Amino acid sequence: MALEVNGQTVATTDNGFLENFLDWNEDIAKVLAAGEGIEMTQEHWDVVNYLRDEHINNGGNEPNERTILKDMGKKWGKKVSSKDMYLMFPLMPSKQGRKIAGLPQSTRKGGY
Repeated sequence: MALEVNGQTVATTDNGFLENFLDWNEDIAKVLAAGEGIEMTQEHWDVVNYLRDEHINNGGNEPNERTILKDMGKKWGKKVSSKDMYLMFPLMPSKQGRKIAGLPQSTRKGGY
């Protein structure tokens, strides 16, 4: 499969994840998010950029749900609930967020 974004063809897996996370940019993220039925807000971008940073700069780390909640709570200066995150990413923040972030499909099972 492939995405066409701004005249660029980007290869994806059968599940819609980018084959090469280095192909990612914000325009591609917007297309991926739209395909998931998500309209990106600043908080969505915070999660996506956090997941990319963890993957790229922390040895391929795949934060679980609790870690995402804790770290976004610190960033946003408020308590973030699972409900808040699932309203943003209904199909699981750690997995759907990774997809929009252009990262490989998660190898973890479950959320916590």
